Amino acid sequence: MQVWERGWLSSNNILFLSEHSCALVDSAYLSHAPQTLALLEHALQGRQLDLLVNTHLHSDHCGGNAIVQQRYGCRTLIPAAELAAVQNWDQAALSFTATGQQCARFCADAGIAAGDQLLLGDMLWDVLAAPGHDAHALIFYQAQQRLLISADALWENGFGVIFPELEGQSGFAEQAAILEVIRTLDVRLVIPGHGPVFTDVTAALARAEQRLAYLEADPKRNALNALKVMLAFLLLERRRLDFPLILNFLHQCRSMQAALHLLGLSPDMALPLLVAQLLRAGVAVADGQCLVSSV
Repeated sequence: MQVWERGWLSSNNILFLSEHSCALVDSAYLSHAPQTLALLEHALQGRQLDLLVNTHLHSDHCGGNAIVQQRYGCRTLIPAAELAAVQNWDQAALSFTATGQQCARFCADAGIAAGDQLLLGDMLWDVLAAPGHDAHALIFYQAQQRLLISADALWENGFGVIFPELEGQSGFAEQAAILEVIRTLDVRLVIPGHGPVFTDVTAALARAEQRLAYLEADPKRNALNALKVMLAFLLLERRRLDFPLILNFLHQCRSMQAALHLLGLSPDMALPLLVAQLLRAGVAVADGQCLVSSV
């Protein structure tokens, strides 16, 4: 098992090499797809990639699917609840247009769901539902080796944005539930969707639960964090965003509009607040009526 810790905009990738098959979990973001392919080709050394699996279908986890499928023709498994949206290529349902992000069209051979088992690296992994960050997200647990692929349900310091809460759906309770599920598992090593592999699961869970309590106490905090994360993502991708383009995203992207509604702000009212937040976070510098990525 090889873990490739990727920088933003991409998720981590996990490659399994065994005598019988090779499998990849998550494929990173579209703009990093050539790098994903180069990493694969170097690691596989001429071998075939047999299987591609996605923990969930946010663009930073599946943006490399298309190029990997084109190169290897591998079987692809995705969360079962997203199968119809992929087959119809419904980008609104898949969240891409809702967040202003990109993903090249890919196909899926079948869906996986909680209760299933996956054979990765000659080991059976239990598939567990992990709603919260994403309503259809999955995590994978290998009981014998005590390994957890936690995707965006648990990082060493937190978890992914709770997107369902932006649009009036439950997400905080589901995030609390999956943290509790992880607490019941016997885990010695966690492979998160972002950031380094870690072993101190108890400490990570405590930090995640504290973070969740902070967000749940005032849902506007989650909405503001979501806006910052989405805009920071766009800035990292494009490297430069002028204020009119930011306003265009705020007006047109459904997830951003939902967050603004929770905050009680119009796009014009939100723009100076968000610019100040990104400058304070150190991810951007101002250049007149424009933000430039500083990372």
